[in-house]
Amino acid sequence: MTSDDGWAGMGWDWTDVEEVRRRLDAGADPDRWNSARPLHRAAVYGSPEVVAELARRVEDVDALEHGVTALWEAVVARRADTARVLADAGADPWRRSLGGWSPGRLSLAGPAPELFPAPAGEHLTEAERAAADEARRLLAALGRYVEDGTGLACVAGVDADEAIRRLAAVPVPEEEIEEILEDVLDFEPEEIELIVGVTSVPGGCVVTQPWGYAPKTAEVLVPLSAGTVCYGLYANPKSGDQGGIARDGVVLAWDLHPGGGPYEGGTAEEVLTDYLYHFAPAAYACAFAGLRPTDDRAVTGPADHWVRLPGR
Repeated sequence: MTSDDGWAGMGWDWTDVEEVRRRLDAGADPDRWNSARPLHRAAVYGSPEVVAELARRVEDVDALEHGVTALWEAVVARRADTARVLADAGADPWRRSLGGWSPGRLSLAGPAPELFPAPAGEHLTEAERAAADEARRLLAALGRYVEDGTGLACVAGVDADEAIRRLAAVPVPEEEIEEILEDVLDFEPEEIELIVGVTSVPGGCVVTQPWGYAPKTAEVLVPLSAGTVCYGLYANPKSGDQGGIARDGVVLAWDLHPGGGPYEGGTAEEVLTDYLYHFAPAAYACAFAGLRPTDDRAVTGPADHWVRLPGR
C-alpha cells in the first residue's frame, strides 16, 4: 500500500512544471513520492523547471536515497541540464558518495567534464582518465544498445580458433547459416539453440548468439575461462540484461546487471566502470574482459566463424 503523499498517478514523467506546482500547492510532499524522493526522480526523468521547483521546496537538496543525492543521479544519467539546476540550488557537487566518488569528480570522466568548476585537487588520475578515454572509444565502436535476445561471451586473451577448440564446436555449413540469418523466425528454437558465432577482436574474442542465451551458460563460460576470465551477457527481453563472470574454469558471479549503473558497496574502480558504461551492457562486458573491438561486428555480425556447440 502506498502512502497518500499527493503524487498519486504521477508515474515517471516529471516534466510538467504546472502539474507539479499544482500538486505541491495542494499539499503534495516535496520530500516523499511512494516512499522515494520526488527530486531524485525529477533529476533523471524531469525537466529543469520541475527540478528547480522541487529544489526550492525540499528540506535538504542533498538528501540521500539509496546512499546518493539527486545531483549524483543527474550526473549518472548524463542530465547536465538538471545537474546545473541542482548545483545552482545549493547541491554540493563535491560531496563524497559511492566508492569515494563525488558527483563532480565523476562528471570529469563523462561527456560534460566542465559541468562544475573544480576546486584545487579535484582531478582524475592518469588511470581514470585512460579508462574514460577507452570508454568513449568503445562506446563509439559498439553503441549502447544490444538487441533483445542476444547472448555474448567476452573472453580475454583467447582468439576465435582457440575458443572453438575449447568449446569442441564444429563449423556450420555456410548455406545453413545464410538461411538462418535470412529469417531466424523460420526455425524452431531447438534447431538453432547450439549455433553461435565466434569473432577475434583485439584482446581476445567474442562468442555471440543473436537469438539466444547459449554464450552466457556455464557450459560455454567454464571451458572458455580456463586460465583466463570471461564475461557472459544475455539481453533478456523479459527481465533485462543479465551478466555472469567465470575465471579459471569457475563461475564466480551470476545474475549481474551489466550497464545498470553504480551501486552501493561498489569499489572506486567499480563505480567508475559502472558509470562509464551505464546502459551499455555489451561495451561493459568487453571492457570487463579487456577486449578492444574497433566496430560492432563481433556483437551484431557477421561473425568470423559460425559453429555448433556439442549437445548438452
